[in-house]
Amino acid sequence: MDLPAPPTAPTSSTPPGDSKRPLLRALMIAERQHGVLSLPQARDAGLSKNDVHTLRRNGTLGSPYIGVYSVRSLLDRSDPAGFLHTSVMAAQLALGPRSFAGGRTAAHLWGMRGLPPWDGHTVHMVVPGPGTRRHRPRVTLHTWEIDPEETTTLDGVIRLTDPGRTLRDTLLSVDRETAVCLMDSALNQALISEEELTPLVLANRGRKGSVRTRRWRPLADGRAESPLETRVRLACTDAGFPPTDLQHRFLDGTGRTIAVADMWWAESRLIGEADGLGPHSLPQALARDRIRQNDLQVWHPNVRIVRFTWQDLYRPGYIASVLARAAGRV
Repeated sequence: MDLPAPPTAPTSSTPPGDSKRPLLRALMIAERQHGVLSLPQARDAGLSKNDVHTLRRNGTLGSPYIGVYSVRSLLDRSDPAGFLHTSVMAAQLALGPRSFAGGRTAAHLWGMRGLPPWDGHTVHMVVPGPGTRRHRPRVTLHTWEIDPEETTTLDGVIRLTDPGRTLRDTLLSVDRETAVCLMDSALNQALISEEELTPLVLANRGRKGSVRTRRWRPLADGRAESPLETRVRLACTDAGFPPTDLQHRFLDGTGRTIAVADMWWAESRLIGEADGLGPHSLPQALARDRIRQNDLQVWHPNVRIVRFTWQDLYRPGYIASVLARAAGRV
């Protein structure tokens, strides 16, 4: 990494390179903290207040918050996940040692799938207790009372709510489809267990939005491997055709698995596939899908396949009609 010139020239009594050591120490602190550090940390590294001002003026440092500095050479806005970590760390330093990420931001940090992509600006932070609503730009601040055992750290530096508490808080502010996607994702990734989910949902009793989340709990299924699978499953269920199985395995004559179906309707002998853009559209994936479908036709000739995409979710009547025809109801 190219380092900027030291803010002050070494004196004759200063060993060569010593003038760079405070800056090197500050850069090392920032590198461990996703590219940011606080003014006290910079001072502890040996930089004076004047040094910091000089580094601000020459563009080495940015200042997302008063008393918090970002090292521009360490930032990469083209990496949304990395920049989210940077933004949370900066907000944490600005809000003080009692603050931590929560809600939607913690869900993104844990990799729970189903929420809209992060907007690249606003983070949700928690500072428990009354009298702590201090305005910060690009921060949605919550004052939820959260037990210490419901918080943890990520990468050893970012404080955030644990997966269970994260899910609890996030479910209250989203719609049904998003809520079920989040529950499915948390279960699928083993962030929480099936046994933990119901107590987590019930623990929200008395909070705004808790009644509807209790109704959504039975819809969760950790076998769903993507938000698209979850949303297609919900659309099928709403149409009166809940799948009888998820991730249903089909075997050949030797007992080898030749296909795993996203959804399966046993009575109709129907496979349902949720086809998203991306991996399924790559040549290698298309070749694998063709081989799989050929194997299914050989070993399970009475099985049919229907495929649904993100676009089909905008026309639930189409999904209902496809399933009704496949089930012989029309």
